[in-house]
Amino acid sequence: MKTDLTDTTASKINKALVKGRRAIGTPAVGMVLTLVIVTDEENAYDALKAANDASREHPSRTLVVIKRVSRSPRDRTQSRLDAEVRVGADAGTGETVVLRLYGEVADHAQSVVLPLLLPDAPVVVWWPVDAPLDPAGDPLGALAQRRVTDTYSSEQPVRELTARAETYKPGDTDLSWTRITPWRSMLAAALDQVSVEVKAVEVEGEEFNPSCELLAMWLADRLDVPVRRSLSSGPGLTAVRMETSNGPITLDRADGSLATLSIDGQPDRAVALKRRDTAELIAEELRRLDPDDTYASALRFGVHRLNVSNGQVDAVQKPKEPETPVAASSESSPEGPSAKGEPADGEAPAQAPAPEAAKPPALKPVPSGLSGKAAK
Repeated sequence: MKTDLTDTTASKINKALVKGRRAIGTPAVGMVLTLVIVTDEENAYDALKAANDASREHPSRTLVVIKRVSRSPRDRTQSRLDAEVRVGADAGTGETVVLRLYGEVADHAQSVVLPLLLPDAPVVVWWPVDAPLDPAGDPLGALAQRRVTDTYSSEQPVRELTARAETYKPGDTDLSWTRITPWRSMLAAALDQVSVEVKAVEVEGEEFNPSCELLAMWLADRLDVPVRRSLSSGPGLTAVRMETSNGPITLDRADGSLATLSIDGQPDRAVALKRRDTAELIAEELRRLDPDDTYASALRFGVHRLNVSNGQVDAVQKPKEPETPVAASSESSPEGPSAKGEPADGEAPAQAPAPEAAKPPALKPVPSGLSGKAAK
């Protein structure tokens, strides 16, 4: 059942929800949370479809917030709220309200969403695209116990990981992290089968895929060994290779669906590691609403610390400080050359000692036990 409301209010939307429930014969509210999706018109359909599929596991009230851009200055001064209320088969197993905000009301979306939240139920905010750099500081994000972003949809996903680390608050998570849950589980199980010492790790995957960086940072943080990030043609993550004291351990997935686990001295095993769709990722994130400390630890490890071996950075380096330009002649300053530290006539220029390059701390190999610390 669908109900279209034009130039409406939150009170009228709540009345339409009650009327819709009575019309389909389910007056009781059996939903466990409120899912707020903040997106644009282009990505609203895909995000709503994924949320409806996930609602079969987590019945919820889904609020889709779409901020419409006004075309003329006159339209920007006119605030309007349009809503589309869906209940029954059109809304999965919960309720759906599509909110389209025009004019100045688009800058105060939290005041529209707040009266529509389910009472005494957790709130999850999801940005499929164009997520704020500080989700917890966003007005809508401040209403939620859990804030879900997706750095894969950003223009510079690897750089955005650094921004996410600087603004992380308990409750933040990312679908790029959710995508590597099967990889983390399989690697932890592989190391639990053998008693070895991991010396180095290589993570291989396509370029501009933040899941590869997150997996590499998780391994470096958990194992405290050098981790190298290498590129492949994809799709997604393609391989993880571990150099251990008893030979290599490799988890290779070349086709995006079936992987091969190779442990030295054991027969190769086929492992199902298919690439999951967005509905499965959202359903996994809604299973737990407490802070993900493992994600926070891996995120704060830092992308710049990957590819570090023997005190030198192989590929990823920190940005250099801009050099201060030196004046071309002394005529631009009344103090003369000596006042700026330049040698006077007849004096030999003094050479400043070159500063020593800061070396990152040496990473010591430790036993491979991912169980315990990695299983957090």
